[in-house]
This record gives sequence, structure tokens and C-alpha cells, in this order.
Amino acid sequence: MKEGNKITEMSSRYDHLESMSIHQLLSGINTEDKKVPEVVGKQISKIESLLQGIIKRMNNGGRLFYLGAGTSGRLGILDASEVPPTFGAPYDLVIGLIAGGDMAIRKAVESAEDDWEQAWKDMSFYKPTAKDVVIGIAASGTTPYVIGGVIKARAEGMLTGCITCNPDSELAKNVDHPIELVVGPEFVTGSTRMKAGTATKLALNMITTSAMIKMGRVKGNKMVDMQLTNQKLINRGVKMIMDETGLNPDEAKRLLLLHGSVREVLDKINNR
Repeated sequence: MKEGNKITEMSSRYDHLESMSIHQLLSGINTEDKKVPEVVGKQISKIESLLQGIIKRMNNGGRLFYLGAGTSGRLGILDASEVPPTFGAPYDLVIGLIAGGDMAIRKAVESAEDDWEQAWKDMSFYKPTAKDVVIGIAASGTTPYVIGGVIKARAEGMLTGCITCNPDSELAKNVDHPIELVVGPEFVTGSTRMKAGTATKLALNMITTSAMIKMGRVKGNKMVDMQLTNQKLINRGVKMIMDETGLNPDEAKRLLLLHGSVREVLDKINNR
């Protein structure tokens, strides 16, 4: 796919942005954003197919790696970092890697995404195996860091998928489960932190949330394995216990702090 043929690089449907009022700018961005959920919805069957493979491998001791550069890398790290506190999962179950390393989370690292070999080097620190899954994230579908990583991972027997926002990309051609979220030109030409980033975030939410639910880390509709890292989450846990058991707030909080998780409290009560 040539640079000029990328939908993500096509000229915006809007022009003379600097002459627009604030209301016009906000309305235009919102109009474009409304298109994103529909595009993601059309890819549910492909997301489902990838997710089935992820769950199967996780249940067999595998992990999920995200590879990305720039916005795509940061979105992968964001999703990975939220899995442990939300679902009580191990910190190395979902691993987000970004071209340029941790420094690139806050500041762009020049040319980092152009290295075909670096992603596998970054993954090697975690000793990847054929049980693991790799999802390459690249709005353009042409990022060397990501493509090189998934090609090597696939050769090593890992299950591979991708999230991209251009059709028929080099990235999609080199994975087992391509997910193409073609949201069209951005409001600001080429600014894939906008619709492309939103579409990617929605897909990542779906993947990890559904995986954790199917692996038993949600009870009913509650995050019973969440980590109690602040007062807000303790209060949430207390309310969960009260709703499930009818206990008063003081007793619910006492048991929660004693056992350390909502699940532990509910299991103790149910097994009496």
C-alpha cells in the first residue's frame, strides 16, 4: 500500500479549520466520531475469532502482547496497564510494548518505529513462547516495528492479530486475525490520534474485558477481583458485598479489609 493510498492519510472532509468557530470545530469532530462505533461493530465477528484464540491460549498459560508505535503503542500500554487493577490479573498477563521504550510513552522517540527487529528484541525480555498471542497495533498498517514483530512472532508459533485502520495493509497480510477498522479520513488530515485512536481503544476494551469475563474474573456484572488501591475502590467493594449479602456497611468493610478482595469475602460467606 503506497503512502498516498492510505485512507488514514486522505485529506479531511473539512477545510479552513482555522476559520471555524469553536462550535463548528466541536460539531465537526463529533460528527466524525459518531461514525466510529458502527465501523467497530462491523468487525465484531473478526474480533470474536481472535478473542477465542486469546482465551484458549491464556487458559493454557499464555499471555497477550501488544506492539505499537506512537498513539497505537500508548493505547496498547493503557489497556494492558488497566487489566491488573480492574480484574486482579497478573501484571504480566497483558503486556504493552511501544517503539522507543518507556520514554516514548510521553515523548516521541525519533525513528524508533522504523526498526524491523526491535519489537522482537523488546519481547525477548519476557521470554515469549508459542503459547502467547501478539496483536500489532498500527493505524497505518505499515509500521516496521509492528510488522517485523508480528512476522517473527508468527514464525515462532505465536497466534497473531492486528488492529489497523487501512484496508489490505502489509500488517494485515502478515497476521492470523486482521481487524481493519476503516474509519475514513481524520478531521485534521492524518491525525490518527482522533477517529483511528478511538476505534482502536474501543476494540481493545472489547478484547480484554471479554477475555477477563470469560476467564471468570467478573461475577454477575461486578469486578470482584479488582485491587483495593484507593478509598473509592474500597467503597465500591463494600457496596458490592452489601448488595450480594445484605450485610451492613461496617461489617462489609471489615470483611473486605480482612480478606483483601470482594471475591474472597463472597466465597467465605457462601461456603459457611
